[in-house]
Amino acid sequence: MREMRRTDRKINEEEALKILMEGEYGILATVDDDGQPYGVPLSYVVIDNSIYYHSTNAGGYKHGNILNNNKVSFTVVGNTQVLPDKFGTLFESAIAFGEADIVNDEEERMLAFREFLKKYSEGFLTEGEKYIQSAGPKAMIVKISIDRLTGKRKTNLNIHK
Repeated sequence: MREMRRTDRKINEEEALKILMEGEYGILATVDDDGQPYGVPLSYVVIDNSIYYHSTNAGGYKHGNILNNNKVSFTVVGNTQVLPDKFGTLFESAIAFGEADIVNDEEERMLAFREFLKKYSEGFLTEGEKYIQSAGPKAMIVKISIDRLTGKRKTNLNIHK
């Protein structure tokens, strides 16, 4: 894999993981069997060194892509600030590269569902448990095992001449 071109914006893996952990949503990038890239926004959770997302059991375009080629990337953009008078944007982002696989282990599935509850519905854990019991069997949990994590941050606007 190529090295990052703008090394002045490179952040360490710990900082990139923080962006990943704190993000509200991310973009999953897959490729279809014709080589066409496909990016889709998803809610997600991070457990250990893996990203989890949920989807319908019926599958779909992203699921078909993963079955064909499970190598994916997952991008999260953290804080941004557009500076219109400077014609630029301050930002931070993280990109995880890895392999996506369907989680079949029921214990791991339940762990992921409960992490979703904590992240997105913290004030409704009791109701969420009931929801998991009714909707969980109809959902697929996918795990992205992170092989590589990179990050960038632009904190000032140096105009290059």
